[in-house]
Formats: sequence, C-alpha cells, structure tokens
Amino acid sequence: MVPTGAYGTWPSPIGAELAATHDGRPEYLGLVGDEVWWTAPRPAEGGRRALVRRRADGTEEAVLPAPWNVRSRVVEYGGHPWAGATDAAGAPVVVFVHFPDQRLYAYEPDTPGARPRPLTPLSTVGGGLRFADPAILTGRGEVWCVLEEFTGEKPTDVRRVIAAVPLDGSAAEDRAAVRELTDDRHRFTTGPRLSPDGRHAAWIAWDHPQMPWDGTVVMLGEVTEDGPFTGVRPLVGDTDESIPQVDWAPDGSLLFVSDIGGWWEPHRIRPGNLVPGVVASTALRPGRGEEFGGPLWKIGLRWFQPLDDGLIAVIHGRGTTSLGVLDPDTGEVVDAAGPWTEWAPDLVVHGDRVIGVAASPRSAYEIVELDTRTGHTRVIGSAHDDPVDPVYYPEPQIRTFDGPGNREIHAHVYPPHNPDRASPGDELPPFVVWAHGGPTGRSPLVLDLEIAYFTSRGIGVCEVNYGGSTGYGKEYRERLREQWGVVDVEDCAAVARALAAEGTADPARLAVRGGSAGGWTTAASLAASDVYACGTISYPVLDLLGWAGDGTHDFESRYLDSLIGPIDEVPARYRERSPLEHTDRITAPFLLLQGLDDVICPPAQSERFIARMAGRGVPYAYLTFEGEGHGFRRAETMVRALEAELSLYAQTFGIERPDVPLLELKR
Repeated sequence: MVPTGAYGTWPSPIGAELAATHDGRPEYLGLVGDEVWWTAPRPAEGGRRALVRRRADGTEEAVLPAPWNVRSRVVEYGGHPWAGATDAAGAPVVVFVHFPDQRLYAYEPDTPGARPRPLTPLSTVGGGLRFADPAILTGRGEVWCVLEEFTGEKPTDVRRVIAAVPLDGSAAEDRAAVRELTDDRHRFTTGPRLSPDGRHAAWIAWDHPQMPWDGTVVMLGEVTEDGPFTGVRPLVGDTDESIPQVDWAPDGSLLFVSDIGGWWEPHRIRPGNLVPGVVASTALRPGRGEEFGGPLWKIGLRWFQPLDDGLIAVIHGRGTTSLGVLDPDTGEVVDAAGPWTEWAPDLVVHGDRVIGVAASPRSAYEIVELDTRTGHTRVIGSAHDDPVDPVYYPEPQIRTFDGPGNREIHAHVYPPHNPDRASPGDELPPFVVWAHGGPTGRSPLVLDLEIAYFTSRGIGVCEVNYGGSTGYGKEYRERLREQWGVVDVEDCAAVARALAAEGTADPARLAVRGGSAGGWTTAASLAASDVYACGTISYPVLDLLGWAGDGTHDFESRYLDSLIGPIDEVPARYRERSPLEHTDRITAPFLLLQGLDDVICPPAQSERFIARMAGRGVPYAYLTFEGEGHGFRRAETMVRALEAELSLYAQTFGIERPDVPLLELKR
C-alpha cells in the first residue's frame, strides 16, 4: 500500500540541482553544409551558451570550449547569434557573437590549430557595438547582419542598421570598414533576407512607441555591388499591423506573417506584385482561428520556412503549436505526427527535410526532423533523456476559466503527483499560481522540472495565460492594452479562486510567483489581493515611473505606452499601478530574487522596494546574485532560488521540509 503523506512533505527524486542542470533549451538552429548546428545551455559552466554540431554519424560535439559563449545582446534579449557556411573544400566556417565583448568572430573548426579571430572592433561608447542575425555571403566575402551601436551612455542612446562585415578581418580594429547597408531611419530592424536572384533584400522594421507585436513594416531594398541598398521602400505593415517574419519563396514570391486579420497568418506577394504601386498580398490560410506567428522578442525568430517544391513548413496552433506543411495554393496544412505540443519559432529546411525544436509534457525540448516525402518524424539531436522515472512527472490539465465579465482565461493546471505517496484524506493541497513573463508571451505546455520539483512534493502549480497572452489571437492579446496590473492580476486571482472553489486547491494555502513581467504581476497581486498567502517575485518591474524611458533598456523603454498609457497623458496611472507605491498594502510574506547585472529590470527597483518594506513586520527575504542578469542561467543560482522558494512555502503553509536550507525571513 502506498503510504499517506501530508501535501508538501512528500519525498522526491527531483531535486533543485536536477531541475537547474536541465534548465534551458537548444535554440538558434542552422545548417552548415549537411550538418545541423545549434546553441545549447550550459548551466554548470557559468550559464554560457555552447555551439553544438551534429555530425553525419549522429554524434554531437561542442564546437567551442569554455569560456566561449555564443549569445547576442542586441535589444538585450538577443537574437540569432551565429551563421555557418562551407568553404571551397567543403570545410565548415562559422561566424558567431561572443557574449562578453559582443564582437563577431570567425572560426574554421576543422582547421588544425585554428582559433576564433575577431571580425569587428570594440567600442568604448555606452553599450558598445553589438551584432545579431548574421548571414554569410561567401561570394561577397561578407557577413550581413544587424548592427546595434551605442552613441552615448544612456540605454536609449542607440542606433540600429543592417551592416556588412568583411570576412577577412579588416574591420577587427576599424569601425569604418563595417559597411552600412541601410540608414537608421527606423529604430529597430531585423537582418536582411536575400531574394533568390540576389537582387533584393527584405527585412522588418519598427519604431517607438510600437513594440513588434503592435506594428511593424516590411522593407524592400535593391542590392548594389558595394554600396548601401537603394530604392528602399515599405511594402506592407503599419503601426497597427504586426509582421514578425518575412522570407522569400524559391519562385521569388515574398512570404510573411501578419495579424491584420486578427490572427498571425501567412501571406504571399507574387513576384509581379512587388513593383511600386502594385503591391498586393494574399492570405494563405485566412480565418482559421490559429496563430502562425508570435511575438518577436528576439531578432531572427522563424515560424515558417519555404521548401524547394513551393510548400511551406509552418508552426501553427491555438494555445499549443504543431509543425505542419502548408500548400500555399490550396491553404491545406498537413501536420507532422508526434507527441510534441510546443514548437519553438526556430525552423530550418534542407531539401525535403524540416528541422525544428519541440517539446511535450513528457519530454524537454529536442531537435526534431520531419521528412516531408514520407511524413516520418524523428529526434536527431539534444534527445530527451529522462533524468528520473517519468512516473514522477505531473499530468497537466488544459483548462479554461471564467474571469471578470465572463471573459475566458486559459491555464494549465498541474495537480500534485507522486507515485510514492497518497493524498491525506480530506486535506486540500497548496497551489502556486505562475504568472509568465513578457507580459506579451505565454506559458507553453511542456515538461518543466521546476514544476515537477513542486508537484512531486505535493504542491500544485497552475500556469495562467492571462489576458494579454499570445497564442489566442489578437483580441485576447490586446486585453492588456492600458490594463497591465489590472487584467493580469484579476485573471490570476480568478483562476486561484476557482481552483479553491472547486476543491482542487486549499484556499488558505495559495501562492503566486513570476519573473520579469510575471514578477510585476506577483508583486501587484500581493498589493491588490488577499487571495495569496505568500509570493515569489523574481527580477521584477516594481516602479513604473522609474522603469519608463531610461530606467530600462531601449527595446522596452516605450512598452508602457501600450501597457499603461502614454506617461504624459496618464502620469497618475503610473503611480496608482506601481507596487512600489503600495507596499503598505502588502501583508503576505514574500521572497524577492534579483540578478545584480540586470539591465532590463535593474536591481535599484528591488532595493527601493525592500527599503520601503523593511521594518513593517511583514516576513520577507531578499536574495541577490552576482553575475546574473535578466533571468537566471547559472546552476548554483537556480538551485539557491528554487530551494529558497520551497522554504518560503513550507514556512508559510506549515509544512516540515528539513531537507532544504531554511530561508531566513526578515521583518
């Protein structure tokens, strides 16, 4: 007989170290010849990103040893940080961004004695020179990419252009040798996509106060021999139309994803319609109530890729996502078989093969290949390997709850689950509501060992895709317009109350947690609601007036225009919504976690918040981490944070957990 144990006290083989060492996922797929390459997390190596190649025999190996860290800081969230090609002899050549100095480097890994050599110079101005979304043009001897250049010390003193970097290293000490292909008329840009005939380049641009999920434009320019693009003009898009990706089909058609119809859907412009005054696009799968795109948080994300035969590989879905092959002439989509419920916006194609990054509630993210001729799918890289018996994994429930005004709220509910313990009679389990970051984002339905860390110990988790989340159409996404700190807080509380009312959760033992924008929602929830007994706040926004403008990085410096309202029009709203201004309303214990190198949500906000809470008699802990930025990457940091969070819940909920370090709570 399985022994009975009080919720929260269950023993579990899923420790904090196990969860930390399996954090992160492979991303930024690319092809080098016939090989698939990608970047992979290394939490135990200081959180660096390694560049990994899959050889023809299926073996995987790191291309660069520590401390090489393949990661871009463009718009701080980064973007595609590397590109590969083969030389005349078929040997690989790779260009990559090294995180500490943000320089572009070239490397020939199969050349004996070769070392990475810099292609771009350093700059002592502000945040320096940064690069992302590179493409190697071997015939030109150049790398075309996004260049982000700081012009002053403020985070908003910055310009972005498309640039050509010489492969011969002549620009390594000479900024003037980096050739600019566009001017900086637009604040933000993606990397260029070259037409099949090499005559045109297309890219995406946008400006403050729009975020890329608000409004972007597709730009078209003519390629010249050695000068900037000419005849540059906007093709489609506007301040209220979001286009997160553009690329070329083999026949010269321009493909893009647009939310003009209420969902991110694929569109096509035929070659004959690309001339000035004629531009006309066709929606390839209109009115189906599915997303074929998403928010462009990083430069170079790919939700679709054209195939040589005219078909298009697409990622699509509502809430969850699938990999499919779209016939642009009929609108028919045939989905790949397999258990995966989430495909990252990270596709590449090679002949008849489509390669992507996918996960499920029973498997972490892995590299998956689809053979479009046979419809067969197989895992070819970063294969999921259960670190513990999967019987300890939680079983998610996809739920829809009623919110204020009868609005729908989407959520994933993970009840406590452990095969070694039975629930104790009439006791109801504690539950933690997870608020995702963004806030223009969502929680994917995938295996997360941090969730399993709690559920296997008898603490339930509920991920709330509150109003404003992506994956459910533009109307759902725009519920948060000028309502941040209201709709997200209400939706999380409504779900928590519903779980308690239906007998799923103990109403006296509810907690809330989140990081970044989720940290904001957590802090705002503790200040606005008595639903929660405690909360865990990670690298949050706490003071809207202090975060607007130069209080954060340039990319999000005008984000609050849409989330709260223009500051010059509604300044009082910035004070009314900020948790910093309402610390007197917070009575529940909390844990605040902050990276000291965070430039997106700087530690100054957390420090001001703690200063106002000190001495008020509310139990709290404030943990800071040297060397961590926005989001934790180092294994030791994640272990400390996860164990501290569990200790907070144990102390608040009256649970005995002698197996985790006691979190000291101040007052």
